[in-house]
Amino acid sequence: MLSTAVCNALFVSRTWSSTFARSGFSGRRPCSTDAIVSSCTHTRSASSRCASELATNALVHGVPPGRGYRLKLWLYGDGGGLLRVEVHDSGGGQPSVREPDGESGRGLLLVAALADKWGVGERDPGKIVWCEFAVTA
Repeated sequence: MLSTAVCNALFVSRTWSSTFARSGFSGRRPCSTDAIVSSCTHTRSASSRCASELATNALVHGVPPGRGYRLKLWLYGDGGGLLRVEVHDSGGGQPSVREPDGESGRGLLLVAALADKWGVGERDPGKIVWCEFAVTA
């Protein structure tokens, strides 16, 4: 689960990026801190949960041992617009929503239910799993 500081950073920066090693947090680089988003509680909660799910999926399924993943948060528009959460990893595979199996298989189902849009993009090596949220001022 993402720390409170990471979750709160969703709404402090226009662009925020962190690289995480498989063994834990390795650093934080805010790229711009000129906007503070005032958003409804639902968007804050939903985007934090989805960021946590995507990061967990990257650790469990997408990051080979000894590698890390990158979490990027993008805010488009002044005081409103679009929040995009991206998780970059170097693992293979094509994530998809599937039927829950015991205690697993609910991550992308949750992301699909909470986010306005989500998808998978290419990167070499690996993939980018992203989700987007409409943000109101």
